Amino acid sequence: MTFVVTDNCIKCKYTDCVAVCPVDAFFEGPNFLVIDPIICIDCALCVPECPADAIFQDTELPAEQIEFLEINAQLCQQWPNITEIKAPPEDADKWNGVPDKLALLEP
Repeated sequence: MTFVVTDNCIKCKYTDCVAVCPVDAFFEGPNFLVIDPIICIDCALCVPECPADAIFQDTELPAEQIEFLEINAQLCQQWPNITEIKAPPEDADKWNGVPDKLALLEP
């Protein structure tokens, strides 16, 4: 099992979650974070740290977020690892809660 970063992280990219990950399973793209499903140890420490409520266990993914399981698995192979908190984008709060942001994902 693994945890998955979903749609609401796009353009928010809060990084509070990466600081608590004991195995450094987060990877950073231009406007989104992903979790490597191979590295993730299913500890759930990241879930309460996400201000965007964008992290779910793979077995509890909402049906409309299922595609993010594959997106996380693919993009973690392309993006650099992130292990420390960074400032979110200046307009992150504006994007938090905006639905259907997949088209805005920058690979």
